[in-house]
Amino acid sequence: MGQEVDVFDLILHIAYGKKPLTRNERLKNVKQSSYFDKYEGKAREIINHLLERYAEHGITAIDNIGGLKFTPFDQYGTPVQIVDGIFGGRESYLQAIREIERQLYEVNI
Repeated sequence: MGQEVDVFDLILHIAYGKKPLTRNERLKNVKQSSYFDKYEGKAREIINHLLERYAEHGITAIDNIGGLKFTPFDQYGTPVQIVDGIFGGRESYLQAIREIERQLYEVNI
């Protein structure tokens, strides 16, 4: 099944016989849903970068604020500047991350 399949999908496959989705397939589903269209400007750009990081590296690549100090996020400022200045604070940023996770792992069993 390869490295592009998350543990989540392996569990669904074993427990429920669901076809495992790759991270790219999950990303495609999220982008088709247009759920994140409510974000605009730099916040939307950062959400897109986070989704791309998920597709490349998995969910652990986006669930740490410290990851915001690396490319391509560094072009928007420091992690504190991104979290406070673009998302309006830590809780709002973490809420956006939770929304990303919910959208990525939404399943019908």
